[in-house]
Amino acid sequence: MKSKTVIQFWALLVLTAFFTSCKKEHHHFCDSDDTITTTTKVFATGLNNPRGLKFAPDGYLYVAEGGIGGKNSSKGCDQVISPVGPYTGDVTGSRISRIDNGGSRSTWVDNLPSSVNALGDVSGVGDIAFIENTLYAIVTGAGCSHGVQTIPNSVIKIHSDKSWTQVADLSNYLRHHSVANPEPDDFEPDGDWYSMTSVGNDLYAIEANHGELDKISTNGTITRVIDVSATYGHIVPTVHAFRNGNFYVGNLDTFPAPHGGSSVYKVTPGGQISTYATGFNMILGIAFDKAGGMYVLEMTTNSPFPNPGTGDIVRIDPSGTRQVITTGLTFPTGMTLCQDGKIYVSNKGFGFPPGAGEVLQISFKCDEMSANIKN
Repeated sequence: MKSKTVIQFWALLVLTAFFTSCKKEHHHFCDSDDTITTTTKVFATGLNNPRGLKFAPDGYLYVAEGGIGGKNSSKGCDQVISPVGPYTGDVTGSRISRIDNGGSRSTWVDNLPSSVNALGDVSGVGDIAFIENTLYAIVTGAGCSHGVQTIPNSVIKIHSDKSWTQVADLSNYLRHHSVANPEPDDFEPDGDWYSMTSVGNDLYAIEANHGELDKISTNGTITRVIDVSATYGHIVPTVHAFRNGNFYVGNLDTFPAPHGGSSVYKVTPGGQISTYATGFNMILGIAFDKAGGMYVLEMTTNSPFPNPGTGDIVRIDPSGTRQVITTGLTFPTGMTLCQDGKIYVSNKGFGFPPGAGEVLQISFKCDEMSANIKN
């Protein structure tokens, strides 16, 4: 009996190591004068328009999915004008997937709202975030203007039994809190919420269409941190990351997008904004490593419109040195870093049929002839 217990104990340790590899503190980074060599592989497949992704405290990778859209009309609602609108939607077209360390996907939460616009772009769950062990998601494919009249765009809380409840009604907040410079020719009544992070016990979300960063408390209180449109107009802010007390916000820009027209902006918790780094294209991801290096995910480069196979990731060293560390991405829509130094990217995040979305794993090393790698 004792030997059986020992075997069970070691088996548990093996399983724990297998499923929680991202919790290991093996993060490394390169010196600013090193050349970074990357290896990219498909880590997980079978996703429906994958978007934001995060590692949970348990080590699993969770992926928000835009889903498959729906066919319910938005007739009778405030409409998104042509050519983007009108939308059609469904209350059950989206989900959140969980991926283990071997890349196997399983559905964690199903039957979440999803919608599709007149251009064929699908939206559903935009992003996820954890506060301790609790999973929260931001639903962006809902609301009357998206053909989902019974569920608004919301922040939702996922319970241990995989059921969910609404934390905050984002659609209602936008109706009663206009930004300074909304774009009338490209206006989403229910909003286009793209990214979400947790800072302490609060959530922060970027709304791309109106142009704002908002704080969402777990009791449902919504507070605007900054109206980006008041300073920069309709630049379509999409993603953000938090580091050393400040937010760093990237923007998509409007189409046709000028080359190098996207930037990273620094936003203080008090709502002061300044330009931090310029010369990017269609930013859909920002992340930091432990050394302070910033990773910027460009959805498309060298084209005014989305172009497959042209996405990349640029790393900005704390000294300001930039390196393109990977290229050839196809419509990447989200990015996260594991503590072991690997980068995970939602790829084929739009424009592909159901099940064609994937998560890429990108590992990198420094030039062997360069300076020491720091651990």
